[in-house]
Amino acid sequence: METLADALVGHRLLESKTYLPRHQRRAVPRPRLLDRLDEGMGSALTLVSAPAGFGKSTLLAAWLERRQRASVGEGSAAWLSLDAGDNEPTLYWTYVITALRTVAPTVGTDALALLEARSPTIRQVLTALLNDAATLQRDVVLVLDDYHVIESREVHDGMAFLLDHAPARLHLVLSSRADPPLPLARMRARGELTELRAADLRFTAEEAAAYLVEAMHLPLTAQDVSTLGTRTEGWIAALQLAALSMQGRDDLAGFVAAFAGDDRYIVDYLVEEVLQRQQEHIRAFLLDTCILGRMSAALCDAVTGRTDGRAMLEALDRANLFLVPLDDRRRWYRYHHLFAEVLQSRLLDERPVEVAELHRRASGWFAQHGDHDAAIHHALAAGDHPLAAHLIEGAVPAMSRARREVTLRAWLETLPEELFRDRPVLSLAFVGALLSTGEVQGVEPRLRDAERWVDADEPERAGTDAEPTEPIVVDATERRRLPAAVAVYRSGLALAGGDAAATEHHARRALDLVEPDDHFRRGAASALLGLALWGRGDLEGAYDGYAEASASFRTAGYISDVLGCAITLADIRVTQGRLDDALSSYEHGLQLALAQPAPAPRGIADMHVGISTIQREWGALDAAAGHLAQSERLGEHTGLPKHPYRWREAMAQLRAAEGDSAAAVALLDDADRVYVADMAPNLRPIPALRARAWLGQGRVAEALAWARELGLSVDDDLSFLREFEHVTLARILLARHRTQPGTDSRRDAIRLLDRLLDAADAGGRGGTVIEILVLQAIAHQLGGDLPAALVPLERALALAEPEGYVRVFVDEGHPMAVLLRAAARSAPNPEYVTRLLGSFAHGDPTPRRTETATTLFEPLSPREREVLGLLDTELSGPEIARRLVVSLNTVRTHTKSIYAKLGVTSRRAAVLRGRETGQLGSERGRSA
Repeated sequence: METLADALVGHRLLESKTYLPRHQRRAVPRPRLLDRLDEGMGSALTLVSAPAGFGKSTLLAAWLERRQRASVGEGSAAWLSLDAGDNEPTLYWTYVITALRTVAPTVGTDALALLEARSPTIRQVLTALLNDAATLQRDVVLVLDDYHVIESREVHDGMAFLLDHAPARLHLVLSSRADPPLPLARMRARGELTELRAADLRFTAEEAAAYLVEAMHLPLTAQDVSTLGTRTEGWIAALQLAALSMQGRDDLAGFVAAFAGDDRYIVDYLVEEVLQRQQEHIRAFLLDTCILGRMSAALCDAVTGRTDGRAMLEALDRANLFLVPLDDRRRWYRYHHLFAEVLQSRLLDERPVEVAELHRRASGWFAQHGDHDAAIHHALAAGDHPLAAHLIEGAVPAMSRARREVTLRAWLETLPEELFRDRPVLSLAFVGALLSTGEVQGVEPRLRDAERWVDADEPERAGTDAEPTEPIVVDATERRRLPAAVAVYRSGLALAGGDAAATEHHARRALDLVEPDDHFRRGAASALLGLALWGRGDLEGAYDGYAEASASFRTAGYISDVLGCAITLADIRVTQGRLDDALSSYEHGLQLALAQPAPAPRGIADMHVGISTIQREWGALDAAAGHLAQSERLGEHTGLPKHPYRWREAMAQLRAAEGDSAAAVALLDDADRVYVADMAPNLRPIPALRARAWLGQGRVAEALAWARELGLSVDDDLSFLREFEHVTLARILLARHRTQPGTDSRRDAIRLLDRLLDAADAGGRGGTVIEILVLQAIAHQLGGDLPAALVPLERALALAEPEGYVRVFVDEGHPMAVLLRAAARSAPNPEYVTRLLGSFAHGDPTPRRTETATTLFEPLSPREREVLGLLDTELSGPEIARRLVVSLNTVRTHTKSIYAKLGVTSRRAAVLRGRETGQLGSERGRSA
């Protein structure tokens, strides 16, 4: 299947070594500027910024040609000419990445895959691109010409991110009529910016003479050249237009003497002179074709109604009449933007009634040749809304697969509202584009437009008014599928509005209505039903719904959606306490994704994140870290919208297990920043995870403030959706009891945990049951009642052993170690208890950090403090041993003791913990 990138390559992108505008043949040598551009290769960005007509593109083309001749940059420069239609971020980055791939084929494969996936973030796309660009073995130049046409804030933000992280081998060159809204001041201060501006680009007297006399062969005197140079102030376009106007004149001196005016008037005057000197058939061709952003011979013939398109383009090219070739084979061209603007102004003045028909002809040609974007653009420019609606509706299936809902929505929003009433399929396309971009407003009217035709199919309602009896549709199959489609979107709207009952009702109705071969809508309805059941705590029903959705999506070929289902299926199994099943869901998803042909589907990185969470719970921290590292190497671009924050959540949990609670909090802060809400219930809110991490730092007051802000109380009505937050509240109350034993916090925690246990038991949420039982054991231990503590602990052990739980126990630290030792004497599974005890640091359960960040169960000895100080240096173990004049084994013994007392498992974590507890002080400076 042709991808979006494939469809664009033929007429937009080319290698710079073949991009030589025709006027380059008459370009003036400008070594002073070419040398400046060479020097700019040492910076991240070269900005060539000047008003129209200052020779920016010509200069850059000459520079690349010189680099090629000198074998400095052969085959290592990409050129992309931008236009106003490139403000849509997905298209913009597709063009940019595809341009780079013309000279660096290994760059951007995964980034393009993400761009063709559903709802990517630009940061995910650029992370993928930068990961590839970091492997470049030679310098690559990317020229973005006419960047001033870009107005999208999202595109500018992406460019700023790209520049901030660009590897040394990638150099960007922007040509623009105005300074772009990029961090230029910061880059300038850092020496990362090379600038060429109008003052630099103006023709000197020597350059003006070289152009007018030598390149254009005009018999001008030195005084004539000086006069033109002075009056144009070196503005190259004006000199070029003047040269064209002077060709064939006898009185050149008189023309020069009469030459006057500011930039805009000069252009108007000279273009008028140029146009008036053209033969009528050339002038008509120029006006007919000026509406086109790009031109080929066949397209020109279709628009003009003539048959001389190829001959005219070749003649204009030879005449250097502001025509820019867009490929090395001279098949596609565009007019110089300034020239095109003046032509368009003349067309509107002289033949305004013909403009719409010219656009309509262009639309028809592009539609016939499969370029839906250009066809729709010209239909909208023609003001032919019925034609645009027809074209947009026909493009919906391809755009849905390419996940281009943002562009689709922008098109549809330009159409008049009344047009949708008789176009139910188009109305539903609008509904889908709105919902997929997080917009609910405007959905209801479009749904009603579509439902009107579903109701008209019912005999008792048909023919009850004077309205048309048949809707306008492009594809009869979609007309037949309207009832099921309406039900699906009704379900989605209800879910967005928080109405679970209506979500379930409409999803079940969609499943009753959907045709057997409409696998995608069957999958969507099944997923919506699963979401509704999941939100109310029916885990088995939710699992069945998502399993059916996964199977349907797989049959329909929507592999990325299958991987999204895998995440939900695994989440449900984790909640049920079935870790093996959860791991299988992730592993099967990974195998399916890896078996797909390139480009790889989204979601591979998410599978690695999911596997890491299971491995961490099993105590395999190295394996968990390995999967997170693999996910990071793949980049966020191969993940689903959930990936950025889920990766950070998983890494935070891993850092917490390593004893680095500060890093865990920082990661959760970052996760909260990149969090993207979707229709799935948010069962483990990041703020609740952060409150738990605060407890690891002893920040009990902040955790309590979070609970109060949410209005959490031990007397709340309990619900599945807020269960994680209430369990977190119980943890906070137990932590508060440790710091303020005289309060009722422990009794409140026990009361809350008892209620939570009953609810989780009734809902079959085995994973939550295990955690609650562990906390009940800790709560009774805090009250000094060991027999009461062992009762829930032994049940937790019995439930946890078959699934291999480890961290749910070990993360409780020293108090749990004490309980496990006591349980080992009477537990029916002593081997499991022994294995859990062995999972504490170095086989000897170490005290978990207390809730006061400056307190340890046992302080470090002076010698251990000295060793800790040396751990906070770049010294290796043997070097530390030599510094202390002891054996390496002695250093290792001290290190193990330090780790045990600090409750950590790594050198980095020990240093961080030492600083927090005051154990790392002046010894570093004295010892190092």
